[in-house]
Amino acid sequence: MMRRIAVLDAPTNLGLRPPTSTSVPGCGKAPGALRDHGLLARLRARDAGCLTPPRYDPGDWRPGDGVCHAREISGYSVALADRIGAIIDRGEFPLVLGGDCSVLLGSALAMHRLGEAVGGRIGLVFVDGHSDFRHPGNASYVGAAAGEDLALVTGRGQADLAAIEGRRPYFRDIDVVVLGIRAQDEYRLDLQAAGITTRPVPALRAEGAARTAQWAHEQLADCAGYWVHIDVDVLDPAVMPAVDAPDPGGIAFAELEILLAGLVDTPHCLGVELTVFDPDYDPEGAYAAEIVNTVVAGLAPVSAPSALPPRLLPADPVAPAARPGNGRGAELPVPRAPETARPGSAGPAEPTGPSGVSSRPVDGSAGPSGVSSRPDDGSTGSAPVGVGSLIGPVALSAPVGAGVPIGPGSAAAADDSRAGDVDGAGDGGPADATTPVAALPDPSAPGRLRRVPVAEEALPAEAVPGRLRRVVDDGPRHPGTDIA
Repeated sequence: MMRRIAVLDAPTNLGLRPPTSTSVPGCGKAPGALRDHGLLARLRARDAGCLTPPRYDPGDWRPGDGVCHAREISGYSVALADRIGAIIDRGEFPLVLGGDCSVLLGSALAMHRLGEAVGGRIGLVFVDGHSDFRHPGNASYVGAAAGEDLALVTGRGQADLAAIEGRRPYFRDIDVVVLGIRAQDEYRLDLQAAGITTRPVPALRAEGAARTAQWAHEQLADCAGYWVHIDVDVLDPAVMPAVDAPDPGGIAFAELEILLAGLVDTPHCLGVELTVFDPDYDPEGAYAAEIVNTVVAGLAPVSAPSALPPRLLPADPVAPAARPGNGRGAELPVPRAPETARPGSAGPAEPTGPSGVSSRPVDGSAGPSGVSSRPDDGSTGSAPVGVGSLIGPVALSAPVGAGVPIGPGSAAAADDSRAGDVDGAGDGGPADATTPVAALPDPSAPGRLRRVPVAEEALPAEAVPGRLRRVVDDGPRHPGTDIA
């Protein structure tokens, strides 16, 4: 059963400072520009409408006054959370078109509500060229929510934005994975100190986009589900200059397509938001067209006939123990589940870097799976790729029950017939007490966990189709507006 995509416009620019004293940020025009290039028709998506934001008016705001437009952003976030929740309740897959990165507050609020409703934790995959982690604890002042959104949704900052409805934080630090920030990001050490798992561009490129998506799944294995945030400034400005704060050293469109496809190709991905594209810097519409091409290809797994409906894993299926670096515990290695290449795939080849040249080690060194496992690639978190990848928490005695279905008929969709079947055999019997096992999603029963023996074999990595593209690092730049 395919998952239907519902497209919701969130054309807010309240989280940005004005480019000049007499102008308004243009990213509020992004949803219309993407629709003009046939996004909904090509996705065969339902039109979920547009949530009109309050008027953009910084007034006499000055540094030191707190976050600009805070009251308006707070109210808009509540309304956006309502709309996202309604889409998920219909069993649909929300695609939210921003707008600036302050839309994440509304999405985060919706995810926290959902996690509370199902008794579990929801994670966040944060794909962005910047960490957006500025907050009063590491900066002299704050001001633009679009440069502070990750800090706010993890509970840092003023309460009227970081604790809407008394919920704080919306995402726990250990339930956040940051992908695509630049290696020199100003707040990368703050992320590390907070225990937030990161994979900057050099590490993402070294391991490949498909493997990075799988790695992100692994980091969030104890979450009931997760939301995906994509800021298009994760792309290199040579291929995507139409953003408010372009920085060199980003990824290519082909890499973003593969990464997105890998992240959404699971019923535990609950939705995606797209932010910061500014049509004012795209008068010919060429970049809008490329974004649409990438999003349509990247979301193909969601609407594929074989796609599974969204389901949430049971709440806290395994209690996580402390792990070095971010507070999670040591986990036994288990093999990655085998995947079949998607139709049209030429194999597991990854796109090259912006220069068109592979960034893999030139000395031929590789990890156990043939993939470079350099310790200096900038990534944090302890799960390697290849043999012994940590693809789920250890479950030696926890019972495995039905997943939590969401959407129409969810009560009837829940099947308790396998509750207590801890060995995955369908007989309700216990697992062999002498064999270490791990909890994994059961493909034969979506939303459930199955127990599998721990092994040390490397299984084939998922092959995801992509296209190669040559780009360079010296693209056009213009003044950023997401920092106060």
